Amino acid sequence: MRLVECVPNFSEGRNSDIISAITDSIKKVDGVSLLGVDSGKDTNRTVVTFVGSPEAVEEAAFNCIKKSADLIDMSKHSGTHSRMGATDVCPLIPISGVTDEECIDLSRRLAKKVGDELSIPIYLYEKSASSPLRVNLADIRFGEYEGLSKKLKSNDWKPDYGPIDFNPKSGATAIGVRNFLIAYNINLNTTDQRLATDIAFELREKGRSKRNPNPKSPNLLDGDIVRNRDGSPVKIKGIFKDVKAVGWYIEEYKCAQISINLNDYKTSSIYDVFDAACKLAYERGVRVTGSELVGLVPLDAIILTGKHYLRKQNSFEGIPENEIIECAVQSLGLNDLGSFDPNKKIIEYAISDEVNKLVDLSTSDFLDEVSSKSPAPGGGSVSALLGSSGASLCSMVASLTYYKKDFFDLRDEMNDLGKKAQLIKDKLTVLVDEDTNAFNAIMDSNKLSAKTDEEARLKNIALKNANERAFETPFLIASLCADVVDLCITLSLKGNPNSVSDIGVAVESAYAGFKGASLNVLINMPAIENKNLRNRISEDLKSKKNKIEKSYKLIIDNVHKVMASL
Repeated sequence: MRLVECVPNFSEGRNSDIISAITDSIKKVDGVSLLGVDSGKDTNRTVVTFVGSPEAVEEAAFNCIKKSADLIDMSKHSGTHSRMGATDVCPLIPISGVTDEECIDLSRRLAKKVGDELSIPIYLYEKSASSPLRVNLADIRFGEYEGLSKKLKSNDWKPDYGPIDFNPKSGATAIGVRNFLIAYNINLNTTDQRLATDIAFELREKGRSKRNPNPKSPNLLDGDIVRNRDGSPVKIKGIFKDVKAVGWYIEEYKCAQISINLNDYKTSSIYDVFDAACKLAYERGVRVTGSELVGLVPLDAIILTGKHYLRKQNSFEGIPENEIIECAVQSLGLNDLGSFDPNKKIIEYAISDEVNKLVDLSTSDFLDEVSSKSPAPGGGSVSALLGSSGASLCSMVASLTYYKKDFFDLRDEMNDLGKKAQLIKDKLTVLVDEDTNAFNAIMDSNKLSAKTDEEARLKNIALKNANERAFETPFLIASLCADVVDLCITLSLKGNPNSVSDIGVAVESAYAGFKGASLNVLINMPAIENKNLRNRISEDLKSKKNKIEKSYKLIIDNVHKVMASL
């Protein structure tokens, strides 16, 4: 899934009609999910969060910037939050399947379109910045709307796109790519805000003023500040890069919290910050009771956390995604102050809830769907399901081998094999739906009008793309099924012998999935105009077929040999 998040900030937090018009301009774009709308009357500002494919996000971002330019008059705006335009800032964040470079290109296209078509001065910031002086949003925004007219006249602050003339109605907008910001609070079993602040100073990148320890208190805030010769405090860097943190007391929860912004969770992870906070709290005679994630987070951040704690527990990592998530939730105490619902808190899950998927059906409902008069889902989807079932059995046997003491010397190998099996399983699970979607794309393309030459041209392009998609999808299914067979070789030779029959079932399922998917490749081949594509996949399929037939015989022989020895 290729996902980009967009979090535009608009200089309007009081007029609900204007806010609704802006969000409606986002919601009308296919492929975009609106995840949040946060308005403040005092700040007179609204923060909107939406995600979607790069193409859809680009369209929706332009729509909402245009709508805000139409409806918001900056010459009449007032509020407590810093701002310089109707759309003050429009950050783009790669979530999954999209690189920083792709997002940067997107930000430049969007900036140019806004500048050219809406006559709004645009500054690129963060990772999109055209110079080091423009990386920091605060530097770009300095002087705010009121100082913008003078600022635009400076050679140092010529906009990256759009006019150099002051736009009194819309002001200016900053557009750029940044890392995903995670708002994260850690709960303490104390009402003492100063203890939370003391720990926060240790964690944050900015650090603190150096103090001499106070023998009467574990709180460093109670020690005397160590000063330089000029009287300025000696500064000590904090533990974590790209982390901001403060301490506060939450009346609603009757506890102190360490309030944290993780500006790059891959540099300073949730789990490292949490573990450090637990240690620092213990040293001060208090205890971390749990934590909370504010807003939505990428799936990747939770998976990394779950795997970290599985490794600390010396547990098998080749487990289903939902179990990894549960490990993260329990380890971080994310249910401490309220229930953590992955379907509402994880971006990818929140989006997928909006889509009806074959894989979300019960077994009986899926079989009913296959057995209906509709041509899809058909053999391709069933082949993907067969392969996924084989991968699941591989992961199970790897786990049963991992935990058996007679096989402890194979733990690393079994753990890696289990993780590979889960990855293949997840890919094939997606392809259950993708094969059906690919077939439906052909049907939809055939329904397109071809009354004019242009319509006929567009229809031919759509059909070509749909046919190639329907050709490549079963090939991918076949390739992944072949990968499952490769896993079965190792497990048939080294796996827990008590589970060898399961490996037999796994290879039979994967082999059947391979053969079924291969038939779908062959039946779609005549519709492929691209000879190079057709020849490449045909040759790859033959090669995989020769290899898998040899592997299949080896595995089945191993299975029967082990069963005979039991």
